[in-house]
Amino acid sequence: MGKVIAMVNQKGGVGKTTTSINLAASLGILNKKVLLIDLDPQGNATTGVGINKGDVKDSIYEVLVDKAEVFKAIIKTKYKNLSIVPAYINLAGIDIELMNKERKAVELGLTFDKTAQLKKNIALVKDKYDYVILDCPPSLGVLTTNALAAADSVIIPVQCEFFALEGIMQLMNTIMLAKKKINPNLEIEGVLLTMLYSRTNLGLEVVENIREFFKERVYNTIIPRLVRLSEAPSHGKPIAAYDPTSKGTLAYLNLAKEVIERNGTKKEGTW
Repeated sequence: MGKVIAMVNQKGGVGKTTTSINLAASLGILNKKVLLIDLDPQGNATTGVGINKGDVKDSIYEVLVDKAEVFKAIIKTKYKNLSIVPAYINLAGIDIELMNKERKAVELGLTFDKTAQLKKNIALVKDKYDYVILDCPPSLGVLTTNALAAADSVIIPVQCEFFALEGIMQLMNTIMLAKKKINPNLEIEGVLLTMLYSRTNLGLEVVENIREFFKERVYNTIIPRLVRLSEAPSHGKPIAAYDPTSKGTLAYLNLAKEVIERNGTKKEGTW
């Protein structure tokens, strides 16, 4: 049974997509079968693993509006144990599309839950994977709601900056509301500190504050702020492929090991 983990934070620029790509790839390196689902209309996770969006026939958009089966949208990447359901700009209109489908269903006396489309489709494939990673957009709209409905847990990337905790309470309220209304089994998998510039006292103060706030939910691994990490996606590569000796590669491999250990599967490989 695959574990479904949503990468969630309504703030942009906190490392959600970077972490989605590199955690997924690192889990693959550690012999876990991983499906990465790109839920951001910008499709950065898609290009970040080397997929040309111009070659994509069926994306997560077609899956969510029932125009394609999820099996047909899965693309195997060239990276070990890593597959992806891609996204591109048409996903930006998903809110209106799902609302229209819901309205038409009501008119016909049928039921259609616009927040359950992703969960319905993931259920068909998650047993084929050890982990399903959901890269959410920087908003709390219908795509993120679908992710929270489908996920077993969430990872919250938090940037090591002065305003790090700003908006976190809103996000926590959203997660708790999702747990109450649509997914009673939803848990917080962990809080990940990202983009640490270790030469400043401010970054270290933020680390202390976040650890104090989230306690043991915070991962031991901290993702450093590195040029190589920001360069890698533009080359269509996870950091482990772009620069195997990078501190970023080591950090994401350590994070993957923590995720595996927290899920009680310390031995490598389940397939």
